[in-house]
Amino acid sequence: MQLDMRKRRILQAIVNEYIDTAEPVGSRYIAKKHELGLSSATIRNEMADLEDMGYLAQPHASSGRVPSDKGYRLYVDDLMETRLLTLDEVRAVTEELDLKINELGALIKNASAAISRLTKYTAVTLTTKGGDSGVKAVETVSIDSAKVYVIVISESGTVKNSIASLPVRLDKDDLARLTALLQNRVCGHSRESLMGALQSAIREEFAGAGAAEAVMSALADAVIDCLRQMGSAEMFLEGTANILNFPEFRNIERAREFLEILEEKKSIANLLSGLAKDERVRVLIGGENQIDEIKECSIVSATYTAGNMVFGTIGVIGPKRMEYSKVVSTIEYINKVIASELGKLASGADEG
Repeated sequence: MQLDMRKRRILQAIVNEYIDTAEPVGSRYIAKKHELGLSSATIRNEMADLEDMGYLAQPHASSGRVPSDKGYRLYVDDLMETRLLTLDEVRAVTEELDLKINELGALIKNASAAISRLTKYTAVTLTTKGGDSGVKAVETVSIDSAKVYVIVISESGTVKNSIASLPVRLDKDDLARLTALLQNRVCGHSRESLMGALQSAIREEFAGAGAAEAVMSALADAVIDCLRQMGSAEMFLEGTANILNFPEFRNIERAREFLEILEEKKSIANLLSGLAKDERVRVLIGGENQIDEIKECSIVSATYTAGNMVFGTIGVIGPKRMEYSKVVSTIEYINKVIASELGKLASGADEG
């Protein structure tokens, strides 16, 4: 049995209505609300065919239909209408992510907050694990004359930052000179070798140099802190309780399982890590994901990159009845903003 245009239009209408109402959709409702030019009886017959084909399910004998995982999959892949962010939504994202380079550490966390606020679902972001790749670049940005952000970029594309409190006040030229010396000392070396030997190498090279030795030691501490952060992926969650606003999760046991799997983090982090190889926006619907506790949910995710460097994954977790078009457009837009910000940093490091 082929899924002809009429069946596709009926399926599209049912999915849209179910997303909006969370109530099983009946043929009479579709006939009245949607201008399909079909009678209620015809729509009912088509809905029965769609159920036989696995695109719809009927929770109770006398109820309307709801989309199945297969129905949602066809909807997302082929029937969903593109939704652009409104000007107010774009403005909200821009304000949330309008960060200077010295606030890079907050960028990903703020992206999670922006996604959750716009979509009303749970947002999750995962930074990449740096492993033992070499250091590509080190940058410093003054906060004031005695405090600087130290930003370390690994050859695998991981970006971390830490604050260094300097024992003496430095002007811009002195900081640039000492940063260049630090670059020469660490760039091209592996994380493992620097973790174990950077401080001793700095003390040996700058022994007796007075203030310069103390400043370089403080900068080296900040570099080591960045390298330590690179040893493990970080996951940020925003809006974890948002799922409780949806009727599907008014069941206490189901809500508890969802919140517990988020709290445990490891399973979600592993799932997102597996998706990080794919730069497309990905949608996992219900049983397509491998975590039993969230098989009644869908996950929309994308990998954020700058140039050829992978920085991590952003995603949204919500009920299968989520507003996919809005979530996809939000992720796509925020992904572009993140890539732009990270690209500025990467290009700045290359120029340095």
